[in-house]
Amino acid sequence: MAITSANQLELLQTAEAVAREKMIDPGLVIEAMEESLARAAKSRYGAEMDIRVKIDRKTGRATFTRIRTVKGEPELENYQAEMTPTQAQQTLGVKGKDYVVIGGMSQPEGEDEAPRPIRRFLLRKPTELDRALAEGVDQSAPPAEGDELVDEVPPVEMGRIAAQSAKQVILQKVREAERDRQYEEFKDRAGTIINGQVKREEYGNVIVDIGAGEAVLRRNEKIGRESYRPGDRIRVYIKDVRREQRGPQIFLSRTAPEFMAELFKMEVPEIYDGIIEIKAVARDPGSRAKIAVISYDNSIDPVGACVGMRGSRVQAVVNELQGEKIDIIPWNDDQPTFLVNALQPAEVSKVVLDEEAGKIEVVVPDEQLSLAIGRRGQNVRLASQLTGLDIDILTEEEESARRQAEFEERTKLFMDTLDLDEFFAQLLVSEGFTSLEEVAYVELDELLVIDGVDEGTAGELQARARDYLDEQNRKALERARELGVEDSLVSFEGLTPQMIEALAEDGVKTLEDFATCADWELAGGWTTVDGERVKDDGILEKFDLSLEEAQDMVMSARIALGWVDPAELAETDEDGEPAEEEAGA
Repeated sequence: MAITSANQLELLQTAEAVAREKMIDPGLVIEAMEESLARAAKSRYGAEMDIRVKIDRKTGRATFTRIRTVKGEPELENYQAEMTPTQAQQTLGVKGKDYVVIGGMSQPEGEDEAPRPIRRFLLRKPTELDRALAEGVDQSAPPAEGDELVDEVPPVEMGRIAAQSAKQVILQKVREAERDRQYEEFKDRAGTIINGQVKREEYGNVIVDIGAGEAVLRRNEKIGRESYRPGDRIRVYIKDVRREQRGPQIFLSRTAPEFMAELFKMEVPEIYDGIIEIKAVARDPGSRAKIAVISYDNSIDPVGACVGMRGSRVQAVVNELQGEKIDIIPWNDDQPTFLVNALQPAEVSKVVLDEEAGKIEVVVPDEQLSLAIGRRGQNVRLASQLTGLDIDILTEEEESARRQAEFEERTKLFMDTLDLDEFFAQLLVSEGFTSLEEVAYVELDELLVIDGVDEGTAGELQARARDYLDEQNRKALERARELGVEDSLVSFEGLTPQMIEALAEDGVKTLEDFATCADWELAGGWTTVDGERVKDDGILEKFDLSLEEAQDMVMSARIALGWVDPAELAETDEDGEPAEEEAGA
């Protein structure tokens, strides 16, 4: 088949029809046709030749041209597509006046390369258009490196193999353009809800027709008891859109917490308008969920607005989620108060929050324990997800037993170390003393408030406590020196003998060793692994050292060693940037 015998307008009509069918730019289809014709021409004239095809967008006429770039002798590699300035001048000399010079700019190959002026020598009789384009271009200057010689070649006869190859090129280009269009259409729709139609099921994954392509609802993103048949209508959440080698991949979900939030946004106008905000969502898909909401208008109850008249709004969401029970909880910035709300319907007697560890203890009446934990731990698990805290639930009886154990332990500590009888030791514990350090270094007046304690007794208590602590410090220091601790670490301000002993047992024996430690290695911290918080034990954690204190101590050690300039550190702090890159997990 010869390209010259084809109906040229039909070529444009075909491109338009394909573009409409695939919803892509007709120009992309024509570019694919140009590339396919160029490949066919190369198979006819030679694969090393730089042959390009241009299809006129108005007439459909295809022009075949051979391009030869002018390069220096050392850079010459492909003699079919490149030539030296001398060869170019000889070629033009043979052609005589049968060419026209047109100015232009080169296409940069890299991002950092700027376009530069080039000239194109058209080796054919110039037309009126050529003369117009050639205005202002020096026609007499010889070819230079970077210029191009453009030679028009006859159209090719397309045999069966060439036609098949051209068809494959066009299909490939159209497929790539269709994929790009699909990705551009859906990349900004991630995080929204879309309606689709089930096409088929593959290995438990549901393939959904979303109009402009296909998306996949993976098996683990389906609500457990749901089943679908081809043709079923389905509402899904676009969880992720990725550009991959095989085309854009659109991943759907019905179990994501964001799916529930988007459903409420559709059902509750106040959420859509921003009057009510969804602060947190926790789901056990298909079974139970908790959603925390807050209202920015004092006249609107966030929980009542989400429930709706006779429960109409929340029921619409429940029906979409196959009967999933939903607890709507008012948000509170105070974490203990919010947790009490999150554990509904269980009643809470007391809450003890450990902010540094991200843990919270909840005390409930004995008869409320099963309700607070929920079926298979569901209630406390959802409350933990909602608040972002690890929750320990104790009954009042268990908490009382634990407090009694702590009371007895501290009583025994004072009896053994201060040589006190049980009654007097219990008095100290009852007044809030928890350690020997508190007894030894507290203001004398705080001991005098204890019944039966005068100045002499108080002084004797403090003397005994200090003597015991001094003896413990001496033993700890001796043990540390036996382990090889250097004086640079012993004399470092802020470290107690017990701390130095603990560091030595862990292999930290010099100030340099201490300065290389991270704050979390000293104070401990928490790391999230596979969605669960895991405890990292610190060397000095048992001494109640905080992350901030550990950070300050490590920085002081680095300054003392000359590793850090205090002046530069002060400048960094003034700029508002953190002086220490390390942080506890």
